[in-house]
Amino acid sequence: MPEQTLGLNETTRDTRHRAATDASRAALCNNGFMNSREPARRFDLPSDTQRRWRGLPRWCGALALVALAAVAGHHLAMQNGLARLREAADHRLDMLATGLDADLARFEYLPALLEMTPIVPALLGAPSDSRLRDAVNRYLDGVNATAGAEMLYVLDAAGTSLAASDWDRPGTTIGQDLSFRPYVIDALGQGRGRFYGVGITSRKPGYYLSYALRHDQPARGVVAVKVNLEESERAWRMLPGNVALIDQRGVVILATREDLKFRPLWPLDASQRAEVQRSRPYGEAGLQPLQWTQKEALARNVQVIALDGVDQLASTRALRGAPWQLVVLDDLAPVRVGARYAAITASLAMAVLLLIAVTLWQRRRAVRQKLANQAALQAAHDSLESTVVARTAQLRAAQGELVHAGKMAALGQMSAGVVHELNQPLTAMRTLSESAAILLDKSRFDDVRGNLQRIRGMVDRLARLTSQLKTFAHKSELPLAPVPMAQIAADAQVIVAEASKKNGIVIEVDVQPATLSVMAEEAALGSVLVNLMRNAIDAMQASPRRTLRLEARPQDGRVILRVSDTGPGIPPDILPRLFEPFVTSKPAGTGLGLGLVISAQLVRAMDGTLRAANLPDGGACFVVDLPAAIRTILTPTPQE
Repeated sequence: MPEQTLGLNETTRDTRHRAATDASRAALCNNGFMNSREPARRFDLPSDTQRRWRGLPRWCGALALVALAAVAGHHLAMQNGLARLREAADHRLDMLATGLDADLARFEYLPALLEMTPIVPALLGAPSDSRLRDAVNRYLDGVNATAGAEMLYVLDAAGTSLAASDWDRPGTTIGQDLSFRPYVIDALGQGRGRFYGVGITSRKPGYYLSYALRHDQPARGVVAVKVNLEESERAWRMLPGNVALIDQRGVVILATREDLKFRPLWPLDASQRAEVQRSRPYGEAGLQPLQWTQKEALARNVQVIALDGVDQLASTRALRGAPWQLVVLDDLAPVRVGARYAAITASLAMAVLLLIAVTLWQRRRAVRQKLANQAALQAAHDSLESTVVARTAQLRAAQGELVHAGKMAALGQMSAGVVHELNQPLTAMRTLSESAAILLDKSRFDDVRGNLQRIRGMVDRLARLTSQLKTFAHKSELPLAPVPMAQIAADAQVIVAEASKKNGIVIEVDVQPATLSVMAEEAALGSVLVNLMRNAIDAMQASPRRTLRLEARPQDGRVILRVSDTGPGIPPDILPRLFEPFVTSKPAGTGLGLGLVISAQLVRAMDGTLRAANLPDGGACFVVDLPAAIRTILTPTPQE
């Protein structure tokens, strides 16, 4: 008792001395005299300028986030706006192209119809017969009134107009030489012709269809029909955006804007100008090129262009009935304005989120600081002397228990290690020797030889185990090498064969693939597997269904080995402490509670893990996770 009091007083004095020393050192540091060679300003608080410089990265990051939100908002709004414009343009192009193709196709039957009328071929045979010409004129006028074309007329083989539906109106084509017009040349040479241009006499643009009249070769004449497309052009003006029809030379022939008509998208070359001069499709138009610049292609038939310095979205569709292209133009200014508004909205939203985050962070920081201050004040009120007395009493009370527990743990681990490591091979050797005697009586010498070879392997394993036990205190790691899972499972099955047969246990082994290997120490892995299998056999002694299953599969560079049984499972109160020393569910005297502890230590030494769980359908499952072996394919060296 006096010795204990003396030790307590000495401990108290030492503690007080250390506290006084620490306080003196803190005072010296605060006064700047801890190191006389260094100035006291080393311990000054940061100035306002330093605080501002330290906060600069945060402000830069916040500004970067706001800028990123603005860019993302602008990009998404721009893409959505362009997608809406393209969708609307596709609908308009479908409607306009279908209507225009229908307008062009509904007059194609007229030239062929006139060939079957007897008076038209008769006029070609007698072009000077005025009575016959007057009959054809009236017939053409009646047909044209029904069909709704602008003009219908007949030409002879020389290209001169003989009769027309407008014979009694000013600007009629009767008597005009139209042999230079492309639709007349194509009809006489190829049988059919198509052409869009300004009329020679009417000065009005139209679409011309021609058809050669022939009962024999060569052609005796041509029937032509002129279609007025200005009605379609007026209907286009009721739709949003601008619409233009471009011919094969790149010249705008119809448009909702008058300043675009009969102007090419780009300058015509010399051959095109010569053809235009000869056939005169555009009348007296000057063919001044448009200020049309292609800026960006968004899709095959969609691009961004600049027309007269204004960005437009140009959507193009080719017609089926003519070599023309229909173009819909949409102004991009509203889309860009919407994108700018979206960028502003996104940046403001990000700024608000950042402000909320800063506010919450500061509030949380203030709460933590307040709690820390309260804890410091509470600790300051505790008495140093009472704390030292209490700690000293606890240490003296626990000293004896720790010494006793250390002795028991060392003794238990050593004895359990010897029992577990030596008993398993000895049991297997006994089983193999008894089996060899039976096989020898039956003259099955090959099987006897196999059992002897297995016994020799067990002896080698015992030698390795004793060598490991000698150096166990000095080794922290096990030598790892590739170990085939199928072989280690077969060896373990032989070791527990007698116990499994005695208890009626069915052992199922499933290793996939058959060549699956792990990086492990063979003896240590065998000991772990045998220990898990013996525990499973002991657990199923009273179970109606007794199945022990071993399953091994590769997974992400590892090998997962599962040992499951159909026993009652692990008690819930033991499961959390299953891998602690001296914890066991077996009756007293049948287990030390160190097998799983040693197994877990061996698995950790092989860079693996061991865990346990209860199965939903009953029974327990132990999972061993080990690194997979990396196989190296060596090419055999040719022998001389």
